[in-house]
Formats: sequence, C-alpha cells, structure tokens
Amino acid sequence: QLQASGGGLVQAGGSLRLSCAAHGRTFSTHVMGWFRQVPGKEREFVAQISWSGSTSYADSVKGRFTIYRDNAYNTVYLQMNILKPEDTAVYYCAAGSSTFDYWGQGTLVTVSS
Repeated sequence: QLQASGGGLVQAGGSLRLSCAAHGRTFSTHVMGWFRQVPGKEREFVAQISWSGSTSYADSVKGRFTIYRDNAYNTVYLQMNILKPEDTAVYYCAAGSSTFDYWGQGTLVTVSS
C-alpha cells in the first residue's frame, strides 16, 4: 500500500528526494513518516508529518531534511540536502494514526565520501 522510491548513490554534500506513494487507500488523515536502517542496527526515526502539516525531525537531520506531503496525490516526500556518508541507509516510509501501522518497502540511499 506504500511504495517508496527515489533512493540512489550520491556524493557527500549532494541531494536526493524520496517519494512514498500510497495505493489502495488514502492516508490524508494519518501521520506519515520516514525511518531508516543500517544493516546490523535498529531502525531509527527520521521525520514525520501530521495530517495538518506539523513536522518533527531527528536531531541528526534537522536543517538538512524536509518532509512534506501532497494529500491530493496521497504522497509524502523527504527532501534530503547536504547528505553525509552517515545518512547511508535503507529508508522506509510509514503511515498510521496512533502508531505506524503501514510500512512500505525500503529504498536504498548511499552517500559516498
């Protein structure tokens, strides 16, 4: 129901935009978010946006990443700027009301130094 895309290989300092499109149902009243995971480590929170547009970010990405949504297209985006090698991970989008109950497949972001 959630399909993430936009990952790839980028040099440090570069930018990428991830997209997460919802299919089969609408998530316009849900919180939508992005998480990331490095092999061997726990999945970590990156950013989230409420149905009204309120956002929150992990400290590690504040000022560099921006989450926004287009409810008309049932899509959430993650604009990632000034990427660092430590941002390398598989990024997952998620949606939910009180908890993140819906998850997409991951998209790999690799930042080279």
